[in-house]
This record gives sequence, C-alpha cells and structure tokens, in this order.
Amino acid sequence: MLTAQAHWRSLDFISDLHLQASEPATFAAWQRYMAGTPADALFILGDLFEVWVGDDITTAADDPEAAFARQCQQVLQATSARLPVYFMHGNRDFLLGENFARACGMTLLADPTLLDFDGQRWLLSHGDALCLGDVDYQQFRRQVRKPAWQTNFLTKPLAERQAIARGLRAQSESLKTSGVSYADVDAETAMSWLRANQASTLIHGHTHRPGDHVLDAAAQPALRRLVLSDWDATAQSPRLEVLRLQAGHAPRRVALAPGL
Repeated sequence: MLTAQAHWRSLDFISDLHLQASEPATFAAWQRYMAGTPADALFILGDLFEVWVGDDITTAADDPEAAFARQCQQVLQATSARLPVYFMHGNRDFLLGENFARACGMTLLADPTLLDFDGQRWLLSHGDALCLGDVDYQQFRRQVRKPAWQTNFLTKPLAERQAIARGLRAQSESLKTSGVSYADVDAETAMSWLRANQASTLIHGHTHRPGDHVLDAAAQPALRRLVLSDWDATAQSPRLEVLRLQAGHAPRRVALAPGL
C-alpha cells in the first residue's frame, strides 16, 4: 500500500495519453500541464506512450522515436524534480523499465496499487486486466507479461522491435476501423478487487470511456469506479482531462484548454 505523505493536499491522475512524435499537439499540451500542475503528486496510470520497445530507445542515435523519447524524459525529469511522479504500466508501455523510470525520477507502481489518501482507500489500476470479455487480449497479455517473453523481446535489435511494434499498432488500428466493440471492465471482478483491498473507489484508465460508475450502491460506503479519459489535443472536442483528488473534496475532473 502507498500511504500519502502528510503534506499532500492535491493529487492528479492521468492515463492513456499515447504520446508519439506524430502527435505534437498532444505532446505540447502534456508538456505545458507537467510544467504547471499544482498537484502535490502525480499518478500516471499507464499508456503514457503509444508504444515503448525498451529503455535503450533513449540512447539510439539518428532515430526520430529516440529523439522524442528523450524529449519526454526531459519533461518527466523536470516534473519529478518538484513533485513525486508515479508510473503504472499500461498495455502499450509495459516494457518501460527501471532504467528509464530512474532516469526520469519516477516511481513504478504495481497494478493494482492501494493508495491511502484523505482518510480513504483508493485502488489504482490501468484497467486492462479487468476487461475479461476481451479473451484474445487477455491471452496476449498473459504471454507478454512473462519475464521470459520480455527478456527474449528486449534482446532483439531495436529496429526489429520497432517493426514488430508498428505491426501490432497496424493490427490495432485495423480493428478500430472495423467497428469492433471493445470489452469494458468486468463489474464483478472490479468489486472483488475493491472488497479484497477494503477500498471503495477504483481509479483506472484503458477503456477511453471516462465516467463515474456506481458498482454497489448498497455497500457502505458505495463501491464505484472512476474512469480516466484518454488525451487527444486534435480531436474535434479536445480530450485533455485530469482527475484531481483534493483533501476534503469530492474528486474533480479538470479539462485543460488546448494551447494554454
């Protein structure tokens, strides 16, 4: 369990930014937010990056993806110099390792992590492990989270890893355009997680379906889940939202203005 520091009064939660060099507007919005957030601590609950093929990307020369990774590292370093930054792996950046986290000043979190803040117990997760209806993905997830698979993948040349990642992203985009309906979080499993951790609120991302859901209204206190938004500065209605917990107040969604 992570216990909030005594002076923490405001915590920010973000996820699913899917940062990539080809989306400079979203990167710029994130950079501005990171430089100005008033939070006492920041929690990044997965998929900060569109893809992460290994920490050695930051040392590659003459590679646009490497240059972008170094830009992101600089932003994270600057932010972690003034407030704690916590990172939880998502389904796109589960290969982000201790080396990169250490270089950025970030603390890695297990999924799920129980947070004790403002007299409440909050359960944090990326959310993908709870989408049980996506059977194919759950099988893929079990495979790629095994240490042996990761060790084998990370020993491949960087260019080969990047090519594999591009292929997986192409498959993902093809599924999106086909109109396939993605599974949402399994409510019974979410409640089971909450009860096992004696928590009342689950905070997660992954689904790109921001909202507040009551899972069990009869429980004392009621069990619920708060879903984080993905980020896209170029969408017709820009999505640049932060979930903020402030001591003594209800959770609040903060919509950032593009370009500000």
